[in-house]
Amino acid sequence: MSLFSDPFPQDTERSEIWRMLVERDIEAFVAADWSLIQEDFIVEGFHGVDARGSDLPDSWRLSFPDLASYRGAWLEQAREMASRTTEGALRRGLVEATTLRDIEVNGDSALAHKKFDGWVETRDGSRERLAWQTLYRCRRTAGRWRIAGFVGYLPNPMGQRSSPALQERGAKAVPEGATQHVTAGPYSPVLRVRGSDLVVISGQAAIAHDGSVPSQDFTSQSRLTLENCQRQLASAGCELADVFKVNVYLADLADWPAFNVVYEEMVPAPRPVRTAVQAGLLPGLRVEVEMWAALP
Repeated sequence: MSLFSDPFPQDTERSEIWRMLVERDIEAFVAADWSLIQEDFIVEGFHGVDARGSDLPDSWRLSFPDLASYRGAWLEQAREMASRTTEGALRRGLVEATTLRDIEVNGDSALAHKKFDGWVETRDGSRERLAWQTLYRCRRTAGRWRIAGFVGYLPNPMGQRSSPALQERGAKAVPEGATQHVTAGPYSPVLRVRGSDLVVISGQAAIAHDGSVPSQDFTSQSRLTLENCQRQLASAGCELADVFKVNVYLADLADWPAFNVVYEEMVPAPRPVRTAVQAGLLPGLRVEVEMWAALP
């Protein structure tokens, strides 16, 4: 039985666009075979804008000025994903993560909103997060719908991330003269915080939306925990750059160095003030994190 379910069975035009942008695109990506979708693009005038995970247009870039540049990046990404996951897991993850129900058709032009929100299981037992969205410009030519261009890698949900310029104008700063010992990790010793609103999230852990704990690997748990923090912050219009206080609870303090590796990668400077303690956690959990953030 097919994993795909067309949400437009009674709408010929939208169904055709959905099959192009979802069903055919996923099958081609899983197979890393551009020939399966090459006829779905309008070569002349094609360009793709990379939002780079930001909802601020000032940080967007014309990373794909023509179809050839996009084709190269698409193939590289498809082959890289194929090296880290199985065909079945990749197809299942993409199908479950993809949503395309908002398609505006106006004559021979269309605007399609495609969203990713889910996970792909990798060969090592961990899971890779899929969370972005793409806005496709489509046109009907020679009797069929094709892709004329897109704005891709927008945050999902919008407001989750912002440009470095916004981070510099944030509500927190390390005061001049603040120092700490030479063995200090990726945190600030003290922060001056100014903000119009405070946002506080409950302790987050490596728990999936269905209530399961996907992995016992500590690095995977650390990443998922911080991604869950990120998602909660985004619901209040915040991001990790707005966080000024973090409490970390570890089942074993021996995991502290490994946590810092993931934390330093995901949390931008100036990093929050932070406390870490060893604590008894719920069964299967190795790390829990709570955060305080300030809206500029």
